[in-house]
Amino acid sequence: MVVTYHVWFGRVSGGVDVFLLISAFLMTLQFVGRHERREPLALLKHWLHLFRRLLPAAVTVIVATLAASYLFLPRTRWLEIIQHGWASLFYSENRLLQKQAVDYYANDHSLASPLQHFWSLSIQGQVFILWPLIFVLAAWTAHRFRLSYRPLLAYVFFTIFIGSLAYSIYFTATDQVQAYFDTGARLWEFALGTLVALILPGLRLSRLTRVLMGWAGLVAMLACGILLDVQAAFPGLAALWPTLAAALIIAAGQTQSAAGVDRVLSSTPMVKLGGISYALYLWHWPLLVIGLAWSGKEQAGWLSGTVIIAASLILAYLTTRLIESPWREWKWPEARRRRAVLAVVLAVAVGAAPLALWRTQILQANSIATIGLDDPRYPGALAVSDGYVFTPDPKAPPVPKLEVIAEEWPVFPEPCIGLGENASICTNSVEDGDKHIVVLGSSHAYVLNTPVLMMAEKHRWLVTSITKGFCPLTDELGPGITEECLEFNRQTMQQVLDLKPDLVITTSTRTDADPDVPDVLDQSWIREVRKLNDAGIAVLGVRDTPRMPQHVPVCLEENPQDPEVCSASVADNFSPVPATDEVADQIPNTRFLDLTPYFCVDGACPAIIGNVIAYKDENHLTRSYLMTLSPFFERELLAALGWEV
Repeated sequence: MVVTYHVWFGRVSGGVDVFLLISAFLMTLQFVGRHERREPLALLKHWLHLFRRLLPAAVTVIVATLAASYLFLPRTRWLEIIQHGWASLFYSENRLLQKQAVDYYANDHSLASPLQHFWSLSIQGQVFILWPLIFVLAAWTAHRFRLSYRPLLAYVFFTIFIGSLAYSIYFTATDQVQAYFDTGARLWEFALGTLVALILPGLRLSRLTRVLMGWAGLVAMLACGILLDVQAAFPGLAALWPTLAAALIIAAGQTQSAAGVDRVLSSTPMVKLGGISYALYLWHWPLLVIGLAWSGKEQAGWLSGTVIIAASLILAYLTTRLIESPWREWKWPEARRRRAVLAVVLAVAVGAAPLALWRTQILQANSIATIGLDDPRYPGALAVSDGYVFTPDPKAPPVPKLEVIAEEWPVFPEPCIGLGENASICTNSVEDGDKHIVVLGSSHAYVLNTPVLMMAEKHRWLVTSITKGFCPLTDELGPGITEECLEFNRQTMQQVLDLKPDLVITTSTRTDADPDVPDVLDQSWIREVRKLNDAGIAVLGVRDTPRMPQHVPVCLEENPQDPEVCSASVADNFSPVPATDEVADQIPNTRFLDLTPYFCVDGACPAIIGNVIAYKDENHLTRSYLMTLSPFFERELLAALGWEV
């Protein structure tokens, strides 16, 4: 279900929901059976045995995906894929996808992570830790208070089912993209599987009833992805459809009837397919994503999809036969606990080694931070300064390299503190600094921390950065401005007023992705700045940077000999007369800085300036270019403020 719907139909089938239910069903039978046979539940032994079975095939696919990504995917995606590799290896891929706000239903699968499908395995791995703890705690409670074990478990998991389902319905209605990957919003599916396992022995149904249940469940399960609008509904109330359908099939069981659905599902081909299903799930998504990226397609057709499915089946069979089964049947780790631990650590190490080594190799690639500011091959902003004549060296490739450009954010001496989604507070932790500078606003203000930090190190200033992506300084809703942003601005404004810094640096105007809309300066920005000025806090408003017509690193990789096609137009980004000229009198303790001459020359805003790539995406400046801009930024800032240092 999962494979065919993903590959041929570009839809979600509901098969993963069934997969989660079945895993809990089987685990419950295992633990309840041990308890009723009065065998020790042996948590640690269980976990070691379980992950020793799961990891080899998963690690095989992760390592193979890294190799295929190196061969077939753009260099700009490598670091992201490594990040997904780490998350997949340690069963936290769902959390990473939540953090990145990934749309699982995006039409273009070629842009997805080839390891994105590990989200469901991550949730399953987390539940494989949680569920046994509940079984053990319930066993202790039943023994301590002389309660019946199975009914106690039924009450516990019914409570989890109701609570998680209610949470899932609410979360799906308010933020479906986040809810899809949320463990709490999925617990009810596991709880339903557990309840089926607990109730099943008490069911007494006629053969005809079970035959009808089996077929009804199978038809409903297969039709789910076609009839339901999963994009808007899962994993909320609508996900009851495939899970209850699966519960009907399980409850129907072995009917001993020639008309029963079990005759089909127990056939040799289906059993063999079930035997490789774990590896099939692991392989199909990387093959689909990398195949589409390599071919330049957004979705697979019938022919290419058939090839992908066939390749997935072959690799799944080989992985199960040559890796998963031998590792599972290996008796040596079962003899002692230390051996089992060693086997798990070994499997993890096989995946961790290439992830760590490849990331280290990538991060050693050239950037201004590694080359230095004195290399005449990479003048950056100096190349567009007055009186400088730059002669490019044809043997010197531009920096930073495309492999590392995704990491080209400001670097603080200490880790930043998260303040929610895309928000953080960072500082250089200078004690008793001569001045205190606060950088405030959106991610466009955040990137300005690079020259600010270089100035601060030189003059011993304290820098505090309080920023949130997609959240410029404003007090009213607008395109892309959410209520969450306004609440962040209200809180941070009070925080800055309490800090009483010498200067607040923020972006003033806002450029727009629409080339017909030049940069604007909102009245809401003026109101916010006036609050700072009225408190005696000086403000420096920096004109926004250009927005490029496409993702610059991708464009440069596709056009290495013609980087000019990646440029933007000045007319598409900026008004002929800066909007700040009209408002200067309204906020007298505010100064304005226009760095456009360092980004745009002769009506164009090039992607590469002075052999340094200026943009890490469509609209954020690279750390490397801002490092070359630092002396000019400092000069302009001191002149605008009239500071002497």
